[in-house]
Amino acid sequence: MSVAIGLFVAYSLTTYFGSKSQPTELIQPPVQGLQTATFAGGCFWCTEADFEKVAGVSKVISGYTGGHKENPTYNEVSAHTTGHVEAVQVWYDASVVTYDNLLDYFWMHIDPTDPYGQFVDKGESYVSAIFFNTDTEKISAEASKKVLEYAKVFDKPIVTAILEAKPFYEAEEYHQDYYKKNPVRYGYYRGGSGREAFIEKYWTAEAKKRYENLRASASSTPSVLGARHSVSAPWNPESFVKPNQAEIKQKLTALQYKVTQEDGTEPSFDNAYDKEYREGIYVDIISGEPLYSSKDKYDSGTGWPSFANPISSDAVTLHTDTSFLFFSRTEVRSRYADSHLGHVFEDGPAPLGKRYCMNSAAMRFIPKEDMEKEGYAYYLKYL
Repeated sequence: MSVAIGLFVAYSLTTYFGSKSQPTELIQPPVQGLQTATFAGGCFWCTEADFEKVAGVSKVISGYTGGHKENPTYNEVSAHTTGHVEAVQVWYDASVVTYDNLLDYFWMHIDPTDPYGQFVDKGESYVSAIFFNTDTEKISAEASKKVLEYAKVFDKPIVTAILEAKPFYEAEEYHQDYYKKNPVRYGYYRGGSGREAFIEKYWTAEAKKRYENLRASASSTPSVLGARHSVSAPWNPESFVKPNQAEIKQKLTALQYKVTQEDGTEPSFDNAYDKEYREGIYVDIISGEPLYSSKDKYDSGTGWPSFANPISSDAVTLHTDTSFLFFSRTEVRSRYADSHLGHVFEDGPAPLGKRYCMNSAAMRFIPKEDMEKEGYAYYLKYL
């Protein structure tokens, strides 16, 4: 059967039943110990069928969310006038499968690069999204999205939205477990939609491994992908919250605090990284944000670790420092933690001619062999 015929069958069925029942707002699961997660991945027949395969998921409900119309019908949502998207609410046992596991699974069953819908289905009701219920879910979703970007699985930008959860309306009964009730029609629809071909094309064994090697889980919980998370979360500026001064002072040594918070300077030739020559990266002592690569480090003879360039053009910020009586200098600070790092001078090596003269006390060195397990695998390419 052609794609057109298959889609016609699906369309005819939903049109016939479209006004049969009125959806109602879905309440939280009554079963103690179950958590909920809400995802939009295009046609909810497919998304429901996918998530019901995950161990630890007890129930998946097709429905509508994200819009402004109360108790919308399928016909209203599919007309793209309600602001709702087709979505699923996943009820799961967090002792068996974690929210992070579900995020992993979600990414591997959608096209997160399509801003207009999913596969053959186009329109605002088919766009992909993650709906978070708590700040913790929001941070987890944003971190997983960042990992997906770092893994470079796709050749287009990731556009899946991460949105605060709104009321979720259960879809009409005939939509629930559609793949079980109508396996032949569902099979024709899914096969013709392009979903399976897309997943097979992009989520190769190599791509899965690359994503898994970047994926975070401090607790090393079992993954629904068949592997175990064993690396720390990659640096994510969206989830970094700078500690207050009391917390910073408690965390840092006296010298680290003096340098980073009071614009101090450590002794030359008597610091941790002046003579550090191993491959690796240097990150901010407070935030962990990447600052410099060993590739750009050189021996300036000044007694402080010196670099020809930051690891990226926006890794640090520059400021005029007039604390010296007779001349001004250019101060270097980390972008997110706003730590004082040192100064940059115009007497560095060619071709850039810069010497970023840093304080070891403001940084932490991560050797190459530890970068992956500490969540910095993305930055191996900068060495």
